[in-house]
Amino acid sequence: MLFTCPMKIKSIIKTSFLRLFWFQYPARYIMHSSSVNHYYNAMKVKVLPALSDNYMYLLIDQKTNEAAVVDPVDPATVIQTAYEENVFITTILTTHHHWDHAGGNVELVAKMKGKNLVVVGGDERVQGVSKIVKDGEELKIGSLSVKCLHTPCHTTGHICYFVTSQTSNCPIVFTGDTLFIAGCGRFFEGTAEMMNNSLNEKLARLPDETKVFCGHEYTNTNLKFAQMIEPNNIDVINKLQIVANLRQNNEPTVPSTIGEEKKINPFMRVNVKTVMDYAKVNDVIQVMAYIRKKKDSFKL
Repeated sequence: MLFTCPMKIKSIIKTSFLRLFWFQYPARYIMHSSSVNHYYNAMKVKVLPALSDNYMYLLIDQKTNEAAVVDPVDPATVIQTAYEENVFITTILTTHHHWDHAGGNVELVAKMKGKNLVVVGGDERVQGVSKIVKDGEELKIGSLSVKCLHTPCHTTGHICYFVTSQTSNCPIVFTGDTLFIAGCGRFFEGTAEMMNNSLNEKLARLPDETKVFCGHEYTNTNLKFAQMIEPNNIDVINKLQIVANLRQNNEPTVPSTIGEEKKINPFMRVNVKTVMDYAKVNDVIQVMAYIRKKKDSFKL
């Protein structure tokens, strides 16, 4: 008999509700955050809120007006934004196959018929995928370079996208549901060891100044959990105040940076004494497993 854990059942119920709600009500009625722009010389990132807490992103090379869209669950918003920005989308960068990230791929390709959109993903479960990428594979969006980073655990095929530009010394990374601000994704298809490798052996090795654009607006809850683990962490305390001000004005909390995550994210601090003391173990994998289990049941 196939056993489905309560956590997985909860996720399926939430996804089913969002799908029903999303198709009945336009995105403009449930916008959880404002849409904002971030500029890094010729590289531009437009933050596009979707669903109840998701983020899509339009990555624009301002040299060529070529663009990629990350996790376009709301195709109508993506098409309207591309028109307003006067850019042409060539690529869909999908972080993983879950509906709230890949669910708009097929519709977007259909609505942009004749544009030859390339749908990038980490495995065949990504809806509409036309290019399955591997760890370290590189793509081009105009003059921008995109390196694919395989970060399995939340799903086995999860991909993060590390973007650099010759005109900017500020790289960015789209982390989907692997790395959140002050948190990480649930271990649906992986283990604590896999998440530790993805976060602390791969993403943590990116330059500290790398801007982190994640898949959901979970920051306030994540920081409250981080504060429970490290109540005297001044970086967490200060970040909570910054986030409170942003959310009061309905502004997104993205991006953070890799360097900041090393200071505020307990899942990237599993080798730090205060986090180990909380978990009462000294092995980083055991610490990762323990605090993820605590986070799964954490409520404000």
